[in-house]
Amino acid sequence: MLSRLIVRNIVLIEALDLDLEAGFTVLTGETGAGKSILLDALALALGAKADGKLVRTGETSGSVAASFAIAPTHPACAILDELGIPRDDTLNVRRVLSSDGKARAFVNDQPVSVGLLRDLAPLLVEVHGQHADRALMSPTSHRRLLDAFGGLAGEATHVSVLWQTLKDAEAALAEHEAALEKAREEADFLRASVDELSKLDPEPGEEERLSSHRQAMGAAEKVATDLEEAASSLEGSKSPIPTLAGVLRKLERKAAGAEDQLNPVMDALAAALDALEEARSTIADAQRSLDFDPQQMVELEERLFALRAASRKYKVSVDDLADLASRMADELADLDAGEARSDILTQAVTTAEKAYRSAAEGLSDRRAVAAEALEAAVAAELGPLKLDKARFIVRREAANPGPEGLDQIAFHVKTNPGSPEGPIMKVASGGELSRFLLALKVCLADKGSASTLIFDEIDTGVGGAVSDAIGSRMARLADNLQVVSITHAPQVAARADHHLLIAKSSNGSQTATAVRILDLAARREEIARMLAGATVTDEARAAATKLIEA
Repeated sequence: MLSRLIVRNIVLIEALDLDLEAGFTVLTGETGAGKSILLDALALALGAKADGKLVRTGETSGSVAASFAIAPTHPACAILDELGIPRDDTLNVRRVLSSDGKARAFVNDQPVSVGLLRDLAPLLVEVHGQHADRALMSPTSHRRLLDAFGGLAGEATHVSVLWQTLKDAEAALAEHEAALEKAREEADFLRASVDELSKLDPEPGEEERLSSHRQAMGAAEKVATDLEEAASSLEGSKSPIPTLAGVLRKLERKAAGAEDQLNPVMDALAAALDALEEARSTIADAQRSLDFDPQQMVELEERLFALRAASRKYKVSVDDLADLASRMADELADLDAGEARSDILTQAVTTAEKAYRSAAEGLSDRRAVAAEALEAAVAAELGPLKLDKARFIVRREAANPGPEGLDQIAFHVKTNPGSPEGPIMKVASGGELSRFLLALKVCLADKGSASTLIFDEIDTGVGGAVSDAIGSRMARLADNLQVVSITHAPQVAARADHHLLIAKSSNGSQTATAVRILDLAARREEIARMLAGATVTDEARAAATKLIEA
């Protein structure tokens, strides 16, 4: 509830510190005393448009602070917690306005955006009047109010959760089908690629190993060529060995008698032949020891070419070919499994849709019962408010499935027999609308409402009996909510638990508005003024006493 309002330098208010109590409070005063200024000040604190003209003349800035007593379960607490704003059992909102129109906003002394104030406002206060914004009258809120009246808020939340479950299931199916369709389009390519890479069977690091081997074999090939050339020099037609062997044999036949001369020569030739044979044997051993196989070199070159061709084709490094093959194989496996998963996801959508439809249809049936009960409850309140010939109608129409269910709810009225039915905001006049609003509020009591209700002169233009009925119903509302009424009706004022008088005074150069809490005697005098007008008579005082005592 609104527990305190502090106003500084706003319009005609220089300084106001106003404590408010629970229950039913009325604000009265002569026309033009400044009752609307209090509402403008409170609206400013709750995020209304900042206008520098609201700052008191001669001042550079003004401010309004409002304190609300809230329970830990109050919906505003969730907003504060989400934003990390400290809180306790009091919520303080404050707005500082400069004469140039610039404004700053605070919640619990933390600077905030004006948007946050506007989010908090409908959770804290509802202002109703013939020309004020009417949250209760907004068609978007009628379904919520009907659910609150019928105790269906839990079911409505359940339907909303089931709707979200259905939407999530549909989204999961759509996402899976899109991925599956893309996979189907690539399936032939995947299968051919997996087959090709499986046959190629690349291994991580294989390119480096093959390159190193090829480099080593290239070097061995050069050595083999040189050895082959050396071996050819000692074999075949160019070999000196047969020639030297023939010379040695020839000398051996002629050695008799010339041993001294030929023996050294023959020994040298024999040694040369032995050396050449040893060289030929060493060359052969070297050739056998070389790691060079022409066929292996061809196979190595072909393997490297195949790996690098696949690397270019799939646009990955040779070392990544093995991982690519594994991923492609997994994608193919996912494609096969995806067909089965489609069936599972489709079944999930069907199940979610059935659950939502069942709950939504059940909610619609109970809304129909609640609509009849609300119509009857409002009808019982209309007679004393002199709307006994009017009719309040909860119009239910089928709507597209959504988080709120299958119903479109709108409050309609017929103000007189034979008159057309229509939306309450369009058909009812200002005075009728205010009384319909009050009847609805009485029926809804503390359901679907802010904890503080402010009624701005909704009794304007109605007679004494209707004013008394309005006051009676406000007093009933105050059993569950804080009710503040700005009124000119003495019958309404007499019903209040607390009475505030708004008065305007002037010192010749400046005019100021002040608010005073009235005791019983002052209250009786004020109600007598409301009854009698400018001149308060003893008869008016007696009538005021009778109203208060009644």
